[in-house]
Amino acid sequence: MITQDQFEKEVALIIANALREDVGDGDHSSLACIPGSAQGKAKLLVKDEGILAGVEFAKQVFQYVDPEMKTEVLIPDGMPVKYGDIAFYVSGSSQNILKAERLVLNAMQRMSAIATKTNFFVTLLEGTQTKILDTRKTTPGIRALEKWAVKIGGGENHRFALYDMIMLKDNHIDFAGGITKAIEKTQQYLKESKRELKIIVEARNLGEVEEILQSNGVYRILLDNFDYSDTQKAVALIGDQCLTESSGGINEQTIRKYAECGVDYISSGALTHSVHNLDLSLKAV
Repeated sequence: MITQDQFEKEVALIIANALREDVGDGDHSSLACIPGSAQGKAKLLVKDEGILAGVEFAKQVFQYVDPEMKTEVLIPDGMPVKYGDIAFYVSGSSQNILKAERLVLNAMQRMSAIATKTNFFVTLLEGTQTKILDTRKTTPGIRALEKWAVKIGGGENHRFALYDMIMLKDNHIDFAGGITKAIEKTQQYLKESKRELKIIVEARNLGEVEEILQSNGVYRILLDNFDYSDTQKAVALIGDQCLTESSGGINEQTIRKYAECGVDYISSGALTHSVHNLDLSLKAV
């Protein structure tokens, strides 16, 4: 993953761009009927059940819109919530609370959905050594928020983007002329460019696992669309030579069995691309 400093810059960009998109040259609905001097207070009302995520992001949004706004957090990120809970209160300029409202709700509803699904998968893996990973199958423009939500839900982040890790998948391997050539070319590229990036290589069968193991410097082997039997065999073959990751159509019915095969990680795009937003509202008090 990227550094904390890089991550914070990504979040700042999301806030600036989202407000540019939503507010434009002004929130004319509020400007038309609410005096600029008016002060107000609102509550974040939970109308669903799940794991809450995005509270810290909401605080950043309020501060960006108006540093004078104050937030009183009652339920922090990562906590279970139910219908009727109040997550926080925000007070300050009524116009500015309304200016921030939609961004806060859109982000928190999606982040909470992702955290809830991640937490469910983490629960299914309890008692095993396997950890759940997200993927790059995220919503364009808000990847940092979605990966943040995965962490809040108890999961771990895979690479953030194409630039912070090498991942040699089937198309890279085929275009490069095979697994060994792809790894050799990658290692040469990293040496010449003076980059220190971890290398993950995808295997489509046990034969490819054996070929990957002939090369040094591979950080993790991705076992793509392996069945249970071949996953167990692959884990035994790999031993402690590098880490292992399973992926490909793994769901809540199968994730536990794959974990029991002994893999270190299971990656799931569904954590971010297949969720149903939690119902949250920001209500004046």
